[in-house]
Amino acid sequence: MTTAERRSTQTADVLVVGAGLAGLHTATLLARRRHDVLLAERRPGLSGAIRTTGIFVRKTLDDFPLPPECLGPPIRRVVLYPPGLRRPVTLDSARDEYRVGDMGPLYGAAARAAEDAGVRMALGTRYEGRREDAVDLTGPDGPIRVRARYVVGADGARSRVARDLALDRNEHLLIGAEEVFATPESEEPPTFHCVLDPSLAPGYLAWVVNDGRHAHVGVAGYADRFPDGLRRALTRFGASAPGLSGVDRPDDVERRGGPIPVGGLLRRISCPDGLLVGDAAGAVSPLTAGGLDPCLRLSERAADVLDDALRSGRPDALTHYDGAALRAAFRGRLLLRRGLAQVRTPAVAAAAFGLLRTPLGRAAARRILFGDRSFPDPDPAVP
Repeated sequence: MTTAERRSTQTADVLVVGAGLAGLHTATLLARRRHDVLLAERRPGLSGAIRTTGIFVRKTLDDFPLPPECLGPPIRRVVLYPPGLRRPVTLDSARDEYRVGDMGPLYGAAARAAEDAGVRMALGTRYEGRREDAVDLTGPDGPIRVRARYVVGADGARSRVARDLALDRNEHLLIGAEEVFATPESEEPPTFHCVLDPSLAPGYLAWVVNDGRHAHVGVAGYADRFPDGLRRALTRFGASAPGLSGVDRPDDVERRGGPIPVGGLLRRISCPDGLLVGDAAGAVSPLTAGGLDPCLRLSERAADVLDDALRSGRPDALTHYDGAALRAAFRGRLLLRRGLAQVRTPAVAAAAFGLLRTPLGRAAARRILFGDRSFPDPDPAVP
């Protein structure tokens, strides 16, 4: 081995690939337990190329110490609209149900917490793949080889780490796009508007989240069902989107977008060489496509399992990180996902929407939108 090759080789207990919330949280928890953690992220900074709307549900806000200065005002109202936006169903909660994160600063705060814990951050560093007993990265100064005891794939819905570890990969994906811009103060309460119209958002929904500080206007659905493409659907929706009365859309908006896994938690998310977290593991609600709560909870479980494996020296400890066993928490929403996927015309959507106007339908909607369940539920310490 040449001197140059020696200089480009690093070692770590754990290499985490991807600096979303899942990767950052996993890395931080492991470093706090005094493990040597290297985190590689292809973006040179964490404030750009944001994909998520950043909606945090009440259960997350109760259980995780998110920086309050990075969160928008609480949201208690959800308004559901049928095609044509007529006769919507309004649901109000007595509790604060949602807050939208200012994701750039929130990622920055999470990165600082990771560095304070001892995580070695490698920004602007791409994952190139596994070769023999090491991982190849390319950083600002050139190629890097990393020999790590375990690799964590936190690299998104189309995870390359999952491929290289021969783990399951997401097959059921939506694509989404949204625009984000500042809004003036309003007397209207912060509201989450959801439009169920397969001509706009085939298999999912269009949305406006206006919390009185920022508006998030977006659509998502199955890629092959957008008749004129995702961006045109977003433009068409934005021209008449609810919840923006008196708000002028500025010319300069932040644009976000990307794939959303909705097939439920993958069955095989670990092997003796590593594991998957966040979108890479499919830890997203199949029905609501909410992923921030499950990504944080699954990351805590991942950190527990990796800590046990590192301290015991037994790679078989990773068998306790079993997606098939945890997948049961998604069973009901997987069934609802299949039903929603079959709604292909506005007429069918309007007919189905009639159920939401019944007491039973409203109760079901409230349970989904305002419920106390989270995934994965906390369970006993890993053996």
